[in-house]
Amino acid sequence: MHYRPRNIAADFLNNSNYENDINYVLQMCRWVLKFLGIWPLVYSRTSKVEKVISVALLITCFSDLLFSLIPPGCYIIFEENSMNTRVKLLGPVGFCLSSTLKYCYLVLKGKVFAQCIVHVERDWRIVDNTKHRNIMLKHASISRNLIALCATFLCTGGMSFQIMTQFFSKGKIKGNYTARPMMYPGYDTLFDTQSSPTYEIIFTIHCFSGFIKYGVTTAAFSLAVIFVTHICGQIRIQIARLEYLVKSKLTKGTHRDPLANIVRDHVEVLRFSRYIEEALREICLAEIVESTLIICLLEYYCLMEWENSDAIAIITYFILLTSFIFNILIFCYIGETLTEECSQIGPASYEVEWYKLAPKEACDLILLSTVSLYPPKLTAGKIFELSLCTFGSVLQTSVVYLNLLRTVSN
Repeated sequence: MHYRPRNIAADFLNNSNYENDINYVLQMCRWVLKFLGIWPLVYSRTSKVEKVISVALLITCFSDLLFSLIPPGCYIIFEENSMNTRVKLLGPVGFCLSSTLKYCYLVLKGKVFAQCIVHVERDWRIVDNTKHRNIMLKHASISRNLIALCATFLCTGGMSFQIMTQFFSKGKIKGNYTARPMMYPGYDTLFDTQSSPTYEIIFTIHCFSGFIKYGVTTAAFSLAVIFVTHICGQIRIQIARLEYLVKSKLTKGTHRDPLANIVRDHVEVLRFSRYIEEALREICLAEIVESTLIICLLEYYCLMEWENSDAIAIITYFILLTSFIFNILIFCYIGETLTEECSQIGPASYEVEWYKLAPKEACDLILLSTVSLYPPKLTAGKIFELSLCTFGSVLQTSVVYLNLLRTVSN
C-alpha cells in the first residue's frame, strides 16, 4: 500500500500562515504521540534528541503495558478458579491487551501515517483563498474539540476506576490483617505486594500504564478525526468552488478550466480518503471489538455491584461505561460524517446554475454526480462500516452478550 499525491513543488507556498495553521491542526495529536514516543515515527522533521527520547519512551511504555498484562493474564488463566473473579478481571486485562495491540499497530504503521500527515500539510501549504482557509480552520477546530472530548472522557473514566479501586474499595481480609487492594492481581509470586514501598511502586506503574492505555486510544482517535475532518473540509472547498463555477466560466479572459481543477482535486480527495480507510481499518476493527466486549462487561459489573449495594463501585463502573460508549459513538460519528460529506458533491453540482453553461460543459457535471453516489466509507477491517447504525449494533450486541454472560455465570 503506497499513496502518491499529485506532485507539487516543495516551495509552492500560497498560505503565508501555513506554519501556524498546521501547528493548530496537529498540536493536540502531537502532544499525545510525543507522550507515547510515536511522534518521530509519523513526522519526519524531528531532531535527533527527540528521536532518542522517543526510543526511550517506546521501551518504557511497552514494558509498562507488558507488566500490567502478563502477570494478571497468567493469574486469570492458571491460578484463579472463581468464575466471577475471572469475569471481573477480564475487563481491565482485556482492555490492556487491546491497548497493547493498538500501540504496536501505531508503531508499525508510522510511515503510513507520516504520508497522510504530509498530504494534510501540502493542502494547508497551497490553499490560496481566504474563504477556503477559513473552511479548513473550521474543520480543524471541530477535530480539536472532538479530541479534547475523547481524552477527557477516557481519562476521567479510567483514572476514576484506578483511584477509586485503590482508595475507596474495602480491603480484603486475609488471615489476621486487611490486604490493600490491587487493581491487577498476579504479582504475589514475584513480590511482597503488601509491603512498602513495593505496593506504592506497583500502584504508580499501574497508574502510568493507565495513562498509556488511554493515550493509545486517544492517539488512534486523534489521527482518525484529523484526517476525516480534513477530507470533509476539502469536500466543502470543492462545493464552494462549484458555486462559483458558472461565474468563472462566464468571465472573459479565463485561461484555466475551473471544472477540470475541481474534478482533479475531488479525485485527489477521494484517493486520499481510500488511503485513510486502509490505514485505519485495523484500528477501527480493534475499537469495535474492544468496545462491544468492554461495554458488555461494564454492564455486567454494574448489575453485580447493584446487587451488592456498593455505591462507589456502581459510580465507578458507570463512569467507565459512559466513557466507552461515548468513545465508540464518536468513532462511528466521524465515519458517518465522512460518508455524508463526500456524498454532498452530487447535489451541489446540480444546484449550481448549470443551465448557463455550454451543453458540453454542463454534461461534465454528471461525472461529479455519479461519483457522489459511491462515497468513501470508513470501515472496521472491511467487515463493519463505521456509522451511527453500527453504533446501535454495538450497543445491541453488548446487551446480547450481557444476557449470555449472566446465564453462564449463574
